[in-house]
Amino acid sequence: MYPAYAYPKSRFQPQKPVDLNAREERERLSQAALKGFFKLAAAWSVRDDDARELLGGLSSSSYYDWKKNPQRVLEVDRITRISYLLGIYKALHILYGDELADRWVALPNKNAIFAGGTPLAYMQAGGLLAMQTVRRLLDARRGAV
Repeated sequence: MYPAYAYPKSRFQPQKPVDLNAREERERLSQAALKGFFKLAAAWSVRDDDARELLGGLSSSSYYDWKKNPQRVLEVDRITRISYLLGIYKALHILYGDELADRWVALPNKNAIFAGGTPLAYMQAGGLLAMQTVRRLLDARRGAV
């Protein structure tokens, strides 16, 4: 039998995760999420059609309405997508200089995940799970896992 080890007490107090199923939480986060997404899309020079795909296939009229007036409550899927994309943006800026960080998603990538394609194309084709994969890859590269 192994001896019982006591871990030292931590000063870290875990926070309760945000419940995106709660409308109040989505109301609180949606406007900032949309504003962040549109800034990210501009920084990455993502075409509007590609940005609509990243949001889960949003129609043109809705996309431009959201861009003009981001005061709305997003669905769980869309706010989760934006959360992953903002995490990817942050990780890229930690790993690389600003210029490369903002170009990275549009550059062909030899990593087996991307198979020579661009991370943007991979995320468009794979949706939410692909965004999660890219986020995890970048977090692992920066040692945040």
